[in-house]
Amino acid sequence: MLESQGDVSAKQNLANSVTVVVCAYTKDRWVTLRRAIDVALDQINCGDELIVIIDHNDALLARCHEYIGDFTVFPNRHSRGLSGARNTALDEAHGSIIVFLDDDAIPLDGWLDALRAPYADKYVYGVGGFAKPHWLSGQPGWFPEEYLWVVGCSHRGLSSGQHQVRNLVGANMSFRKAAFEHVGGFTEQLGRIGEQLFGCEETEFSIRLTQANPGAIILYEPSSQVEHHLAQHRASFSYFVRRCWAEGISKAEVSRRVGRSKALSTERHYVLRVLPRGIWNGLHDSACGDLWGMARSVAIAVGLLATAAGYCAGGFFRPSVSGRKAT
Repeated sequence: MLESQGDVSAKQNLANSVTVVVCAYTKDRWVTLRRAIDVALDQINCGDELIVIIDHNDALLARCHEYIGDFTVFPNRHSRGLSGARNTALDEAHGSIIVFLDDDAIPLDGWLDALRAPYADKYVYGVGGFAKPHWLSGQPGWFPEEYLWVVGCSHRGLSSGQHQVRNLVGANMSFRKAAFEHVGGFTEQLGRIGEQLFGCEETEFSIRLTQANPGAIILYEPSSQVEHHLAQHRASFSYFVRRCWAEGISKAEVSRRVGRSKALSTERHYVLRVLPRGIWNGLHDSACGDLWGMARSVAIAVGLLATAAGYCAGGFFRPSVSGRKAT
């Protein structure tokens, strides 16, 4: 029996159904969390869903339950932290595409459609977009844009246009649900927990996915954009250094799990090409009268040293935080 056009359309909608996941842990971001929910709801289609996961914060959980909207709220039932919260979402999600959005990231127009479109290619297993910084206290003059990854944004040095990448920026990323069914969820020993600054859970998962399925494609799609709101404390130099140190420790753990070659494949180009160019640009800007140019060059060097030191330290101990289970 031939399928009707309606049956075919229904199957296509099911194949491209989306679950948007927003994970939150603090009431301090309530305003942006609420805005992220509202904007995401405006962009989802019939058959899509939005899930909010609250990471071990009963007061925030109660506030989300009181907020009226077409979304579902669950407490994190896994280990405390972002990875555990995301894994809780995977337990509950019904969509064939899982979209992860930070609680302080506001989608811009066309965000979800741009993430969804590349999945028409069956070999595409992950799609991520551009995270634009919105500094609530203004961007510090010393802060180099080559290090915007420190605050969860897309950094200078990324290629323009859609292209294949090793891993995605966690503030604006998506994967097929089948990817998680194939290789498991996020490693809960990695990733942010409260104000602790460990990360790289997205990197480790992406590498694990492509190792298990070499034909899987992970794409960067810059037309899918979010505005990442950055609190004042992220503009401090101490935060910058601590985040670089934590990144180094996290990268060492990723190397231990998936191999150094894969874990540092993107970083080699970044260190050898992007950072020297950034240092030169800072010095050039300083010579042209920009008083902060030299400071940006120094920050690039300090950030590299802090990350490298963290990586070396990570060879002797593994990231662990009270309240999180080792995996």
